[in-house]
Amino acid sequence: MRGALAACLAALCLLTACTAEGDRTDFPTPGVPGSAEPGTLRVLASSELSDMTPVLDQVEKDTGIKVRPTYMGTLDAVEMLAEGKADDQYDALWLSSNDYLRLRPDAAEKVVSETPVMSSPVAIGVKAGTVAELGWKPNDVTWSQVEKAVQDGKLTYGMTDPARSNSGFSTLVSVASALSGAQSALTDADVTKATPRLKEFFKGQKLTSGSSGWLAAAYERRGNVDALLNYESVLKGIPGLTVIRPKDGVVTADYPLSSLKATSTATREDVRRLTEALRTPEIQRAITERTHRRPVVASVRPASGLDTTRRRELPFPGTRSVADGLLDSYENELRRPSRTVYVLDTSGSMDGDRLQRLKTALTDLTGDFRDREEVTLMPFGSEVKSVRTHVVNPADPETGLDAIRTDTNSLSAEGDTAIYTAVEQAYGHLAVDQGTFSSIVLMTDGENTTGYDAEHFELFYTGLKSSFKDIPVFPILFGDSDRSELEHIADLTGGRLFDAQQGSLDGAFEEIRGYQ
Repeated sequence: MRGALAACLAALCLLTACTAEGDRTDFPTPGVPGSAEPGTLRVLASSELSDMTPVLDQVEKDTGIKVRPTYMGTLDAVEMLAEGKADDQYDALWLSSNDYLRLRPDAAEKVVSETPVMSSPVAIGVKAGTVAELGWKPNDVTWSQVEKAVQDGKLTYGMTDPARSNSGFSTLVSVASALSGAQSALTDADVTKATPRLKEFFKGQKLTSGSSGWLAAAYERRGNVDALLNYESVLKGIPGLTVIRPKDGVVTADYPLSSLKATSTATREDVRRLTEALRTPEIQRAITERTHRRPVVASVRPASGLDTTRRRELPFPGTRSVADGLLDSYENELRRPSRTVYVLDTSGSMDGDRLQRLKTALTDLTGDFRDREEVTLMPFGSEVKSVRTHVVNPADPETGLDAIRTDTNSLSAEGDTAIYTAVEQAYGHLAVDQGTFSSIVLMTDGENTTGYDAEHFELFYTGLKSSFKDIPVFPILFGDSDRSELEHIADLTGGRLFDAQQGSLDGAFEEIRGYQ
């Protein structure tokens, strides 16, 4: 199946090897995520749990148990578990939810215990001014009201990619469950019933992201999006938002700490002790105060500002086929299409193995392109060599994909490196707003040696219309490229730097997919 699930399956090993700048991933030994250390628990954890570091430091002082987390997306972690790649490499699993895990018997059988540590429901963070304009009473808002506001053109929002982020997946499930009126576990019929309303709902999505952190930063930078859909704990950390839990229900993350079957009795005992320590009243208070998540111990009150009004828990998909079908529908039918210019360094220094690695990475990436997606290849050396644009037509996707592969295979290396000239031309190519998620991916193995310089690019970017300033550049650090040069481009345009020097080029391209 091409689309959301296929991306998760194909990219799993690559994603673990490639990390976006700004994300924190701890490995027990550099490059060897599974190496053991005495007194340390190797934990495969959801990426948003990086904010638990101060709490875990306190737990280590109290118990002597050190947690060494490796962070990745929940769906990727489940796939890793299912394939047996976590066996003897990790001692525990700590995801935002085990709901998706339970849809995968081959993954669920690897877990022998699970205990919730804290919770956070899906919510909507809306600008205070927008709440007032809509006349909403936060405690009474329903998903149908949100849908109506979107239809009326009065509400736009951002959310993370459901194929790569559990917060995005939980949001998708919440919306589908509420708009379908499902009273039990979501079925294919529920998804079909809700599809027309879901199409209208996702017309309001103006911002997508592979991570909650970048989503929040992009929201604050742009200022032209009315709301964010994410976990309550994430939204509470963003100034100026009124956080609303829809009255008709939500999906809640309960962050279970789970022991893995492949571990020893002594290791499982350490996991049990760690779980107990995290559920003590003192630590539960620290968790809710620091992270805005809700305590699971009844004697501990949620942090100030967390509404304690009860909400219905919306039904999760009952089978993997329903969950995968919902993801595939979102990626290929419901969401706005993507429009991406791949600005590819094919200067002389790329000759040989580097060019072959680029061709392999792009060829593999075609299996991840979505229906309706527009893909432009813009190879450059001393100047832009060609501009070839292809659309993945739902009626005949292979024609577009084959054309991308053919153009990729014809790439050749020669010339100097005109980075800024090529990126400026990419912006020119995207100059007509088509209501898509537009972005530029810049891959270079060197520093700028000819054409426009950084100062010229800054003046060019400053002169762009505001809507085109929202088009981010995602540079890939590769070969001998200059980190500071690429970081400057990412920071200026609101993009993000991806490191293929430490990881893989394939992994960098795959990880960027969550932001397109």
